[in-house]
Order: sequence, then structure tokens, then C-alpha cells
Amino acid sequence: MTRQHYDAIVLGLGGVGSAAVLHAARRNLRVLGLEQYTPAHSRGSSHGHTRVIRKAYFEHPDYVPLLIDAYQQWSVLEEETDTRLFEQVGILQIGHPEGDVCHGVLESAREHGLPIDVLQPVDFRKQFPAVHIADHEIAVLEPQAGFLYIERAVRTQLDQAMDRGAVLQFEEPVREWRMTTNQGVSVTTDRATYVADRLIVAAGPWAERLLPPLAGHLQVLRKHLHWFACSNRHLDLNRFPVFFFETLDGEFYGFPCLDDRGLKVAEHTGGAKIERPEEDPIQVEPADLSRVEAFLSERFPGTAFRHSDHVTCFYTVTPDRHFVVDRHPQHPQVSFAAGLSGHGYKFAPSLGRALVDLAMDGQTELPIDFLHLGRLSGH
Repeated sequence: MTRQHYDAIVLGLGGVGSAAVLHAARRNLRVLGLEQYTPAHSRGSSHGHTRVIRKAYFEHPDYVPLLIDAYQQWSVLEEETDTRLFEQVGILQIGHPEGDVCHGVLESAREHGLPIDVLQPVDFRKQFPAVHIADHEIAVLEPQAGFLYIERAVRTQLDQAMDRGAVLQFEEPVREWRMTTNQGVSVTTDRATYVADRLIVAAGPWAERLLPPLAGHLQVLRKHLHWFACSNRHLDLNRFPVFFFETLDGEFYGFPCLDDRGLKVAEHTGGAKIERPEEDPIQVEPADLSRVEAFLSERFPGTAFRHSDHVTCFYTVTPDRHFVVDRHPQHPQVSFAAGLSGHGYKFAPSLGRALVDLAMDGQTELPIDFLHLGRLSGH
């Protein structure tokens, strides 16, 4: 059965896909969104209660203009819906002064004029007595950073898109898409076939299956998020910021205590390679938990922690750990975002807007040229 013809179809309604259907609806497009799971589900990369948002980007200064746009769009969404999505608690990033993290933060801050405070160990220990910093390290505090409530933000974008006329269908896996004879696109699911003028793919860990040009360029990693209950009130929300440590043993990050589950902590580095995310078990890996507990023991030495909760999520990574945001090289009617490499959610409203622009107009004013697909041809 073939249903209504749409201006655009969006595949995947997680962080970026939910933003894309909202932007399409704001443009008064007839848009259909398709998702294989339920709204704000826990089987992809857009769940786990919170996600970091920061501007002084150590990964590369070129991300900062996109972040400025994303901050503005998150603020607009909050105002439109009277919903709290962002907590500006700041972020502490700790490591060697010449390490990738602290050096990169300071470079981005200098290039874009962002406010940053550098704390030497003596000053840091006075301000954050619950945390251990080594004598050879520095701490970089970005006051404009914080975190987003991730599931709440996804649901808010979906609700706003539906209020503006978007058609969203859940628990409907996509089997294939193909070009039609009139340069449109058809999408076949378990239920029906749909047709549209344009296609936007935001499929997270499933991107490579839907986009053959990405074959060999993406790797899906299983990542673990842990919560640790504690009685240290110095680590509570509004008393303690988000944190990110670059250590010799890896990179670890976390969030202040928001509820009885306590401190949320995860390792950013590492991760087990997987082939079928839809079949991946949600269970604690003892080796991963041991590494996180060792980090807590070293960096929060005076606090007793009890492991209280755990979820898994997925990083879909590119060889250079930068996103891919582009149009399909053979089919310019198709735009996509993929390989967000474990640091993409904060950009969701900007990436969603860029994808709609690329699909409908063939270009976008957002500065995404450095994220083009062609750069991966050398990897």
C-alpha cells in the first residue's frame, strides 16, 4: 500500500531526527518521521537522562560556530515550550596543560573569545576539596557549559513537530529506501511504502545499513553509563559542575548528583565493537565498571560510592572522530548525519536544521563544510 506523498521523510527520531522533523514542520513542509522504537527510547544514542553541552570545544575550534547556533536554538525551544532543557552548571575539564583536552579547550576559547577560568592545583583544591588533582595538571572551568535533559529534549522536539503538523510513526522499522522514476524517494517499512520528494537519514548506529557510501567508515561501540549513590552533598546539582578528566588511563566524565541514583560517570575512551545494536544486551561489563570505580577512587578519594544504576548506549564513530553531515554523493535529494562519535547530541537542533536545508535547498548557511563525506576517502 502506498500512502500520502510527503515533501520529506526523516528516518530515525532520536536527537538529530527529532530536531529535523521539527525544523521541517517549522518550514510548513509535509513531513513524515519514522522510528523503529518508541519515542525517546533507550536503544540508541539519545538517552541516559543527561548529556554534556559546552562551547570551548577541544575536539576542534570549527565546531564553535555550530555550538553558538545550537545554544540559541535550545534557548528558543525552552522559551516556546516553557520547559527546562538546559542546566548551566559549568564544566571542569582536567588534565595535563599540553594534553588534547585542556590545550584544545584553551585554543577554542582564544579563537572565539569564550570565557574560561584556568585553575592551578592549589586554587582548585580550595574550590573543589572533594576532588583530587595532580600537581602536574590544570583545571579549565567553562562557566557557560552544563548539561541537557536528553529524553525530555527529544520528546519536546517531537511534540512540537506534531503540533505543527508533522506525521510521526513509531515502532515501524525501515526495510529499504530507493529512488523513484520522478527523482523522488520511496521508503518501505514493515507496514507500508511511503513516497516523498526528499529523504533525511538520522539513523545513528544503523546509518551504515541505510547509506552504502558510509560503508567501512563507521564503527559502532558499546558504551556504559553508571550511577553511584553517595552522601557527599558537595557533589550535588548547583554545588558541583559537569566534569571531564583526561588521564593516563583514559578519559572519564560525569555529572553532579541529580537524584537518589547519585553521580553519573562514564568512560569516554574505549568501548566494545558491535555489529547488531538491536540485539546488544543491556548488562554491566565487570571490566568497564572496574575502570570507572578505579577512577572514582583516585579522583574522589574521600567519598564512599555505591553502584546504583546502569544503562548502555552506542557511539557511532568515524576514523577521525568528527561528524559526517552531507548529501548523498549519488542522490542529492538525500541528506544525512552520521558518525557523531560520542559528542554529537548537543548539536542536535543545528544538525537537524542543516539536514533540512541540505535536503530541500541543496545548501545551508550553517558552517558544516568541514564535516563533508569526501574527507573520509583517505581513511
